[in-house]
Amino acid sequence: MSTISPRDASDPDLQVDFDIHDPGIADTVYEEYDRLRAKCPVAHSTAYGGHWVMTRYEDVHEVCRNHEVFSSESVNIPPSIGQDGGMIPLEIDPPDHTTYRQILTPVFSPRRMAALETRIREIVGELLDAMEGQAKADFVTAFAKELPTRVFLALMGWPLSDAGQFHTWVDTIVVGIPGATEEESMAARGEAAMGVYGYFTQMLDEREADPDTERDDVTGLLIKGRFGDRELTRHEMLNMLFLLLIGGLHTVQGQLAHSVLFFAENPEKRRQLVENPGLVATAVEEMLRWESAVAPARVVKQDIVVGGVRLTAGDRVLIPLGAAGRDPEKFPGADEVDLTRDPNPHLAFGAGRHRCLGSHLARVELRVAFEELHRRFPDYRLDPADPPVRHLSQVKGVERLPLLLGVSA
Repeated sequence: MSTISPRDASDPDLQVDFDIHDPGIADTVYEEYDRLRAKCPVAHSTAYGGHWVMTRYEDVHEVCRNHEVFSSESVNIPPSIGQDGGMIPLEIDPPDHTTYRQILTPVFSPRRMAALETRIREIVGELLDAMEGQAKADFVTAFAKELPTRVFLALMGWPLSDAGQFHTWVDTIVVGIPGATEEESMAARGEAAMGVYGYFTQMLDEREADPDTERDDVTGLLIKGRFGDRELTRHEMLNMLFLLLIGGLHTVQGQLAHSVLFFAENPEKRRQLVENPGLVATAVEEMLRWESAVAPARVVKQDIVVGGVRLTAGDRVLIPLGAAGRDPEKFPGADEVDLTRDPNPHLAFGAGRHRCLGSHLARVELRVAFEELHRRFPDYRLDPADPPVRHLSQVKGVERLPLLLGVSA
């Protein structure tokens, strides 16, 4: 009885030129995922020195859960976005990952996030007040960037007036410089990261010198935090803050912008939500499935066969969570938005030990934004003369989203 040997990276039929940072496929990346899933769901990209790309739900789910084989020691392709060491706890494997995560878990508990909802609703109201009376507004600038940034700064206990600087830093770190070479983008990312670390250091210094160090925010929590029987080092605090910055700002920004872009392009779905606010909870989950913004990576620690393909120790694997969300094998009608879809086991927040720590916060932000935006602005549409601009990276987003307000499509 013959057996079929698994294919490997040398197989020309598995070779693709997929690039998660290619701006040319920002508008068509889901078509690319469909093509890969049909042709070679475990494909080998030639970009950035070579890496695997998975597009099936079950494969992505298994990679997320199997931390012993698929390490999170590097979640970026290329390997760095300018950070100084691994982002904690995201790029730390168990058992240390568990200890680090327990330090932050109390801040992001469902109970605490529910208590924060009043402040989030106030911030949303302030942003919508500023949009009131305008015939046209860029939703990204006016709302999608501002909401998660202000919530992040409130959690940290830092000045809201610094929001603009954070927008610039995070955009550069995540996207690089559109149109520039890979080397130029990496240099810009490094410079932006240095600015971020400098700011974090200043905030930690000021808090440690402040007699009121017991304030109940993330900064105070880190200063008091302990890894086992020792205090956290400054380096550990900085890399935990770096993760919270990237994970808390650009992901929610992208999710908000993509959702509103969809509702602007599909007024019948928007009217469904406006006329039935009770759908907001399932609508949030469906938009998370439909447009999962994050495409993390993993490092293979031991040889393994996935989908008839052999991966070897040291290989890097890209697992686009958005590709998993559009897999028809898992989601009937995967290419259609169903605001009543339930159950909805999407992977927008990952799975397993590294499941997103801020998922409860993100859900509260999205739910409140969906509720208040569609209560205040039930009608909006795209401007045909000023179309939106998407961008593609490991955190997919929207650069510009001009909306005509108070106008039905």
